[in-house]
Amino acid sequence: MVEFRRITREEVDDLLRLWREAGLPHKPRGRDSPESLRRQMEEFPWGFVGAYDGGRLIGAVIATFDGRKGWINRLAVHPDYRRRGIASALVWEAERILRERGAHVISALIEGWNEPSLNLFMKLGYQVAENILYVRKADDPDA
Repeated sequence: MVEFRRITREEVDDLLRLWREAGLPHKPRGRDSPESLRRQMEEFPWGFVGAYDGGRLIGAVIATFDGRKGWINRLAVHPDYRRRGIASALVWEAERILRERGAHVISALIEGWNEPSLNLFMKLGYQVAENILYVRKADDPDA
């Protein structure tokens, strides 16, 4: 049975391993370094949600709230556990957490190649905002 709970600072290595095993691109020398993730956990301790099977981290999502909009980030499920509703459950838990904090708009950025993630979010009622372009300015490619 899958259990959902907060990911702790001590489990950052498990989170990074899950991302690698799930094929989720990340910035291990930048914003996704263990040190950076631990700092993020201090700011959003409620936002790091894991799915566990017998104590093993098999799915994860990060929820953040900027005061105006809730964000769902870094959704990942281990390949051996896909197509079981775990990703949907993680999104629903992230939505619940964000609504508790006052978010009335919840968004996710999905990379263009990630059709399975796009399909999941659309199935859960999210709409593609055709009129929005994502722009960024990074001090470092790993940021």
